[in-house]
Amino acid sequence: MTQLTNPLKAFFRQPAIYLKLPSNGSFWPEGSVNFPHNRELPVYPMTAVDEITYRTPDALFSGQSVINVIHSCVPNIKNAWAAPFVDVNSILIGIRIASYGHNMEVHTVCSECNHEDDFELDLRHVLDRMEFPDYTQHVETGDLEIMFQPMTYEQQNAINLRQFEQQKIIRMIPGQVDVSDEQKLEQMAEVMRTITRMTMEAMKLTIAAIRTPTATVTDPEHIEEFLNNCDRSVFNLIREHAIGLRQKSELKPVKLKCTQCEADYEQVLSMDMANFFGTAS
Repeated sequence: MTQLTNPLKAFFRQPAIYLKLPSNGSFWPEGSVNFPHNRELPVYPMTAVDEITYRTPDALFSGQSVINVIHSCVPNIKNAWAAPFVDVNSILIGIRIASYGHNMEVHTVCSECNHEDDFELDLRHVLDRMEFPDYTQHVETGDLEIMFQPMTYEQQNAINLRQFEQQKIIRMIPGQVDVSDEQKLEQMAEVMRTITRMTMEAMKLTIAAIRTPTATVTDPEHIEEFLNNCDRSVFNLIREHAIGLRQKSELKPVKLKCTQCEADYEQVLSMDMANFFGTAS
């Protein structure tokens, strides 16, 4: 007779760390995450299945690998697609620490002498430096008040995929042998128009609402129409604020000293899944 309770259950993986998100839960849709009373999410090490999952190229490219691993390792997160994108880096770092420990070897090249080296990065310090932008700061211009919000992982991932496709087209255009220079110029112009539309779409998604003296506009299509028709100075003001919010949420570069020429330089950190999870310390 089969036992109802698996006697091996006591030996299942246990939470390795507890993670407090930079957002502290702000902008997560209701039901997308269950927070304990202390707001710290238990993070489990990856399973063998998780490691196979993030090595699947198609799923990794689409973002599905990231979602599957997050759901497995942070079960309190019920819908990672809805996660504010600014929290995703912290979640992935937490999973990396839970699975492989807090030290990670990073390959670097000196910007002065091109000397290649490896250094050990303490991911706990990276987590400590993560910031959540202040979305309570609004942009006011004339009679308008513009309020902002972070994009979700799903929105940002979709834009990244489209950007990748356009970059592929740009690389392919010069090598087309049966296409005239005039046609190549038109193809390039069409790519530029597509990139402009994508920029507008990204801007639209970062705006939560625009308040006028008589209405508060939240309809994304109305906001996009406004961005396409507003004064250039107003658009630039909105864009600069959105860029500032994004920069505050990005991983901070690590300051290093070259072991060869002793020059000081900065190493940009990448959250590329294949590299980030590919090698344990």
